[in-house]
Amino acid sequence: MARQYWLMKSEPTEYSITDLEADHVTCWDGVRNYQARNFMRDAMQIDDGVLFYHSVVEPIGIVGEAKVVKRGYPDYTGWDPKDKHYDPKASPANPIWSMVDVKFIRACREVITLSLLRTIPALERMEILRRGSRLSVSPVTEAEYKTILTLRAW
Repeated sequence: MARQYWLMKSEPTEYSITDLEADHVTCWDGVRNYQARNFMRDAMQIDDGVLFYHSVVEPIGIVGEAKVVKRGYPDYTGWDPKDKHYDPKASPANPIWSMVDVKFIRACREVITLSLLRTIPALERMEILRRGSRLSVSPVTEAEYKTILTLRAW
């Protein structure tokens, strides 16, 4: 299967690119949107490219690159009542939610801001640029990914 590309959002107060750099590898847990879950559970493959995006901060934007190192598996935080991602409908027998593991590749020297992304014609169809798009995990085309990697922020 051909390599795929993704954008994964995180609030830096919850988990930042600096955290990923320190951890080297992490599980991407706590996703509670069915479409994003389906991407992780059904579509993500080992070695897929990931753009790490900080949301709910100024400036918002792409802050680094990672890759998928473990395919989708049950998100066990869903059935742990002590976890902030607990879902009372989830259980080991009915996990509902999925996660993947991602590995740090590199951080940007500067944030590739959402406003900058909006100015690049090659990115005009990118999911993150759609008004109202709130997915925490979204597909990115190979052309979009390569365009972003050519920006001087790296």
